[in-house]
Amino acid sequence: MKRRDFIKTVSAGVGGISVLGVHAQNTPPVKKPRIKIGQIGICHEHAKGKIDALKKYPDIFEIVGVVDDRSSKAARFAGSDLKPYKGLKWLTEEELFNTPGLQAVAVEPANSDLVPTALRCMEHKLAMHMDKPGGEDLALFGKLLDGCKESDLPFQMGYMLRNNPAIQFIQKALREDWLGDIFEIQADMNHDYGNKKYQKYLSNYNGGTCFNLLCHHIDWIVNVLGRPVNVTPFLRSTPGSESGGKNNCMTVLEYPHTFVTLRSCGQVKGGVGKRSIRIIGSNGTIELSPIERFGTPMHVQMKLNKGIEKYPAGSHTVDFTIKQGRYGEQILELAAIIRGEKKNPYTYEHDYLAQKVLLAAAGNMEWQAI
Repeated sequence: MKRRDFIKTVSAGVGGISVLGVHAQNTPPVKKPRIKIGQIGICHEHAKGKIDALKKYPDIFEIVGVVDDRSSKAARFAGSDLKPYKGLKWLTEEELFNTPGLQAVAVEPANSDLVPTALRCMEHKLAMHMDKPGGEDLALFGKLLDGCKESDLPFQMGYMLRNNPAIQFIQKALREDWLGDIFEIQADMNHDYGNKKYQKYLSNYNGGTCFNLLCHHIDWIVNVLGRPVNVTPFLRSTPGSESGGKNNCMTVLEYPHTFVTLRSCGQVKGGVGKRSIRIIGSNGTIELSPIERFGTPMHVQMKLNKGIEKYPAGSHTVDFTIKQGRYGEQILELAAIIRGEKKNPYTYEHDYLAQKVLLAAAGNMEWQAI
């Protein structure tokens, strides 16, 4: 090497650039290949939200196409809006499965079609994001989870509160006993949308709005508290409701020292914006309302009798904002799981237990105490 070339190489090393094979701090990161993903179904209530979330990250996901499921006979409440899919390729399910390099599928058909569709994805050894809930047949859902576990397939349930930072904070507080012994948890998923059409839609499910909405709370509660001692459903309809759909539901999950009361009523004016969580323990309380807010802070109100490491005794307002939309963080988490960068924080066993509790809460099965 000529002396001037050597000097140039050494000089280039100043500021972190590689010197004679040493790793460069300023070297741009290697661009990762995009994950090839398709979406089966547009008839789930959350299908639009999932495709919108995938489209937000074109450097991470390559959306190879979408399968239209509007010909399905399954009951549905969504699927008529095609605007979110503009510019995407429409495929048959067979064409999607035969796409070279396909790695993952967002499973978004109507509720009753979720598990059968996911089973076909599992048979093709594809990673999945499957929307909620996991059907009314626990054995079939168990077959899906067993198949995914046997093939070590990433499987992510689409419960919308999983990546909510305020809910994650609450789970941390419960796991680390900030509130002491927990006596009571109250939470709701009230709303006033859908009118007669939604009421008719709910009539297709034994548990009505409990099955369709309270599943979101059951997911995070079971994740923290585990298996309840008992599950008792109260499934009713509001006066004057048509079609027999259960739109006024409550379930009680009993733990050794804790009552968890969950409610969902479809006749609460402005109910979505007032959805709440309240937790009472021997060392204080936590309250959150509303449970979702995009772009502006959600306020967790926490009162402690005795201080903990980070929070002294007294009242605290802790602010959180959902920055990436309801599903953005979840979709990014899916990418990390598929790439092996992160372990799925929700096990197959958790998903099965949460589904079992849900079906008991929705009156589909009797809860069996151990």
